[in-house]
Amino acid sequence: MFFDTPIWSQVMMLIGEVTFFLIAGVILFSAVLLVIAALSIQSGEFYFPRLMKSGLVLLEGVIKGICKFFGFDDKDLIRFFIRLHNTMNMKQFGDTPVEKRAIYLPQCLRSGECPAHLTPEGLVCRRCGRCDIGHEIDRLQEMGYRVFIVPGSTFLKRMVKKYQPEAIIGVGCLMEVKEGLELCDRIGLVGMGVVTMKDGCVETVLDWSDLGEIAQVGLSGPSSP
Repeated sequence: MFFDTPIWSQVMMLIGEVTFFLIAGVILFSAVLLVIAALSIQSGEFYFPRLMKSGLVLLEGVIKGICKFFGFDDKDLIRFFIRLHNTMNMKQFGDTPVEKRAIYLPQCLRSGECPAHLTPEGLVCRRCGRCDIGHEIDRLQEMGYRVFIVPGSTFLKRMVKKYQPEAIIGVGCLMEVKEGLELCDRIGLVGMGVVTMKDGCVETVLDWSDLGEIAQVGLSGPSSP
């Protein structure tokens, strides 16, 4: 039979060698990416940003596995990815007119006693003063932004489809921001991410100056949230 011939044995040996080198190459490349990421974090400067961004997306699972194996917190890697993504999109975001930008805030930022109700446009802040959202929305809208308070990613997608912004700032917890930025890449939006200081589903905390710093990119004038 063919499977008992020397040719078949050579084919299987070749397949095994190719598979071994592919796996070894993936692991080695992932390790190199981790080293570059560590050096970038330490120096505060991004090295080979395009290579890093592509590699972190393609090899995310392998890189996370290496992090866990050596006892590293893969959340630091996700934070690095968000910073890298923001840095690479900074110029394009700044070149986008503010009237073509939108900001999406998570509903978890509001007070637990928030009187706002869900509408087809998301949660509409009633400026009750129980949290900072109303005041901050007013300042962002003065800058020219369209601001939404969204209950989830499905709603975000619907508002993007309806209003068709060219650039957005998404606020959320670490994983929400990461997934949101990846979604922006897939649908051709310029995405910027701001991570909340506290995770959770109720009364999370945001450093509004972080959002204001990104919102001000490309805009003239001294005012910022």
